[in-house]
Amino acid sequence: MTWAASIWSRSPTRWPTRPTTNTRWLINPQTGEIAFWTADTGIDGQTPVDLDELDLVCIDPLPSYIWYQDMADFAGQITDERAGRRLARAIQGKGAFRRFKDELHEEYPDLLPAWYAFRDARATRRAVEWLADNSLVDGEAADRFLAGHPDPGLP
Repeated sequence: MTWAASIWSRSPTRWPTRPTTNTRWLINPQTGEIAFWTADTGIDGQTPVDLDELDLVCIDPLPSYIWYQDMADFAGQITDERAGRRLARAIQGKGAFRRFKDELHEEYPDLLPAWYAFRDARATRRAVEWLADNSLVDGEAADRFLAGHPDPGLP
């Protein structure tokens, strides 16, 4: 894998969230350096600069339903049926992310390592797919990486 995939695979849960029109995460396609841009202070923290003037790729966050689906898939795939039902119930309605986290931590702490491995594997694969879609890594290398990194087995 190239530098870009390496960056994302080291920190898969750092995928940007909640963009505004005044802030963005960017990646330098030449170096893989990640930069934070604001309308008021640019990327150096002092000098305003228009995004169109930068030779950087914007990293758009994924919608929350993608991450929600990970929770639903985890709940549906674990072998403990009772835990799966409770986790599936926890993600119904508003506050799903908090309730899922609370249910895992309070009732099923033994499932936390499996959840983190599952979540991180999916986040890493999404990052590699994004890198390939934005021509920041070779498509064949991305395909090999993805084939070699499936969802981990669940208890």
